[in-house]
Amino acid sequence: MHSDGSYRSGPDGWHLTEDVGEFLGHAGEFLRSRPALHTTPLSVTEKLRVLGTAAYGGRTPVLGWLERAGEVRAAFHRLLPAGLSVTSLTPEEAEELTAHLRALGHTLPSVTADEPTALAFAEAWRRHTGALSTVRVRLRLHRLGTLIPPEPFPAGRGRLAGAAEHHRLMRWCREFAADVAEDVVIDAASWAGTRFAEKQYTFWETPDGTPVSMAGVNPIVGGQARIDPVYTPAHLRGRGYAAAVTTEVGRAALAAGATEVVLYTNAANPTSNALYRRLGYRPLTDVLVHDFAYPEET
Repeated sequence: MHSDGSYRSGPDGWHLTEDVGEFLGHAGEFLRSRPALHTTPLSVTEKLRVLGTAAYGGRTPVLGWLERAGEVRAAFHRLLPAGLSVTSLTPEEAEELTAHLRALGHTLPSVTADEPTALAFAEAWRRHTGALSTVRVRLRLHRLGTLIPPEPFPAGRGRLAGAAEHHRLMRWCREFAADVAEDVVIDAASWAGTRFAEKQYTFWETPDGTPVSMAGVNPIVGGQARIDPVYTPAHLRGRGYAAAVTTEVGRAALAAGATEVVLYTNAANPTSNALYRRLGYRPLTDVLVHDFAYPEET
């Protein structure tokens, strides 16, 4: 480990650092070269750059990039003690990263990556550690092609959520998190440290001014904007409100300069996948979260 908190394995190979500025200086161009595919690392590292580790509850970041002949080929991020999130790797690159992380003493609870990468890394990790992996969830990353507004469009309008509506916003984010089995505490004390805090939120309201659905969008980074979350309370679903508010935030992101608008769905949810396809979103890749269980834990 170097005095600046970084680890290097030579000119070619994996380079690790805790310094987001150093990481972006090397890997930023690579991440921006495919902004839709790299939506998550772009957003995570931008939040670290702007707000520091306090934005993630003071957790230590471990950031890495793979270099070959002066060219960055892959990158990852990890916020200790959480799992690894990594861009596309070949099986050989997954093996090299596994060996490098093990040499540095890392033990991973999970890995998140596109399907071929997740499978290759999980297999390499099993060989090195004996860990068994199970798929926690399969996410589907979608990219907006041509926006297709819903027909019929429900009565009402979209508007930005106001500061006075923060309690409703937190309640709906809690309900959304419960719906997708996300283990997170969302209240006034914890809000700033959650992944929900940095987003801009839009409500869809009925003609009488009652909010009935919401959509959040991450700040534009590298030309991409990610819509997340989209939520309608259970008793108000099936009326087109989610489609309407998603259309509104997509239009707003494009008007604000986004060149790519993306969103994730649970690949096992036919309702949401069909909804976004009707609105003009097209599947880009499937992302798997593999959880690891170690022999001593079984």
